[in-house]
Amino acid sequence: MGASGLVRDRADLLAGEEPLEIRVHGQPFTVTMRTPGDDVDLVTGFLVSEGVVRSSQDLRSIARRGGVTPAGEPDDNVVDVRLAVGVAPPARELHRHVYTSSSCGVCGTSSIEAVRKVSAHDPRTDDVAVRVHHLLALPGRLRERQTTFDRTGGVHAAGLFLPAAEGEPRLACLREDVGRHNAVDKVVGWAVRAGLLPLRGAVLQLSGRVSFELVQKAAMAGVPVVSAVSAPSALAVELGEELGVTVIGFNRGDTLNVYSHAHRIHPAPGRVP
Repeated sequence: MGASGLVRDRADLLAGEEPLEIRVHGQPFTVTMRTPGDDVDLVTGFLVSEGVVRSSQDLRSIARRGGVTPAGEPDDNVVDVRLAVGVAPPARELHRHVYTSSSCGVCGTSSIEAVRKVSAHDPRTDDVAVRVHHLLALPGRLRERQTTFDRTGGVHAAGLFLPAAEGEPRLACLREDVGRHNAVDKVVGWAVRAGLLPLRGAVLQLSGRVSFELVQKAAMAGVPVVSAVSAPSALAVELGEELGVTVIGFNRGDTLNVYSHAHRIHPAPGRVP
C-alpha cells in the first residue's frame, strides 16, 4: 500500500524464526529463537560463548532429537550435545530459565555473575595489525554476500575475516540470522568445527551494532578485532578495553571510529598516521 492509496496484493518472503532447544546430555539447557539453518554451528558457538567448551575436542557428538509438536507434527528443533569424557557439564547457574529471544543474547541468565565469562583464549596477547583501508572494505564485502537479507530484509549478518599472507583479510565464513548473537555464534561454531580456535588475527565484521554480549562472544573465541556498521554500547567498549578486544563502530566504508585498543589499526602504506 502506498501514499497514493494504491493497494496491491503480492507474496512477500519473510525471514524464518523458530525456537531451538539445546540439551546437554539430555538435560534442557536453553531455548533460543533463531533462523533455522546451520544449527550445529549455532549450538557449538553458543557453548563456546557460555564457556562450556573450548575446542572441538571437548565435544563428543551433536545430534537432533526428533520430537512431536502439540499439533502432532514432526519437530526436529531439539539438539542434544554430548560432551567429551572429562568435560564438565554446564553449571546450574549457566542454565537459561526463560527462552532467549532473537534480540537478546543473555536473556534468562540466572545471575549477574553468570553473565560474565572467562575466556580460555586471551585476545590481549594478540599483536595483529590491520590496515585501515582493509577494514573500510569489510562492510561492502559482507553486504555483497548477504543473500538472505537480499531476499527478506530481516536478518543480521556476521562475517569472519581471517588474516592472509599478503593483502586484505579473507572472508572465511558468513552467517545470517534474525538474532545478531545467533549469527556470531554460528560463525564461531563453524570455526570450532574447522579447528581454528583461538581465532588469532581475525576480524569479526557485524552488520548492525556492537553490544556487550557480542564483544564477550568474540573474546571467548579469541577474536581480537570486532568491527560494526553501527554504534557500540558504552558497556561493549568498556568490556573491549578490559578483555583486549579492539572495538570499531560506524564502519560505513569511508570512515570508522576506533573505541578500544586502537594500536592494532594501522594506516595504509605510504600514508601519514
